[in-house]
Amino acid sequence: MSHTAHIPSHRKPRRSASKLAVRAGVAGGVLSTLAMAGTASASPSAEPVAETTLEMPVLNLDLGADVSSAVTVAAENTRLAAVEGELTAQEESARTGAAAEAKQAKEEAQKQADAEKAEKTAKEEAARKAEAERSSRSSSERTTLKSTAAPQGTGTVSAPATGSAAAIVNFARAQVGKAYVMGGTGPTSFDCSGLVQAAYRQAGVTLPRMSQAQSSAGTSVSLNALQPGDILYWGSKGSAYHVAIYVGGGKFVGAQNPNTGIVERNLSYDKPTGAVRVL
Repeated sequence: MSHTAHIPSHRKPRRSASKLAVRAGVAGGVLSTLAMAGTASASPSAEPVAETTLEMPVLNLDLGADVSSAVTVAAENTRLAAVEGELTAQEESARTGAAAEAKQAKEEAQKQADAEKAEKTAKEEAARKAEAERSSRSSSERTTLKSTAAPQGTGTVSAPATGSAAAIVNFARAQVGKAYVMGGTGPTSFDCSGLVQAAYRQAGVTLPRMSQAQSSAGTSVSLNALQPGDILYWGSKGSAYHVAIYVGGGKFVGAQNPNTGIVERNLSYDKPTGAVRVL
């Protein structure tokens, strides 16, 4: 081994100066305290050493105030929760009420709609029945009147129409082929009573406008003794539903309906109920 090699030391390492100073100070303090205690006990006349009191910091806590504050906060939170719960309940109640009202309104509207529909259906049905009854009554009335009417002749007369009767007949025949229009009074279209009124105007005679009044405007004559210019009617006298003009030769001219217009037909085509003579 080299004489210069480092040889490890077996001595304890030296403590640092600072640590030694601290220990020395502590030790000195302890010894001084013991010495003073001994001196005090050895010398009765010596004044007692005043005790040194170590005051600990006092934690100044107001527990009452903290508890009161905590209770107040808890109460406020409870109140807020109750208010929120009440608001939620009111909102739910309002929603429930609104839904119920909406449902009721919908049901009422549906009932109203159903009632209106039923009323409309009833009116339509009543109108259909009334129309069917009118058609049936008209057809039945015509059939009955035809079957109960007195035997009718041809209405042929030996002499042709002259004078005023001729004017009526000629005018009526001149309108054959023109249109039938309800309420028509000429010159291009007529209804049944409009044609009769216009024809009689040619003879200077003013007749009522409606067929009911025209059927009772003159003297009743038998269908076996008709003369040109006589007014034929269908239905009851004074309430006839159709009129025409007898033109001689067993024929009449009348505005029949919208399909046929103004035509000349034999009495056998649709035999009238009766006749009246105005001239």
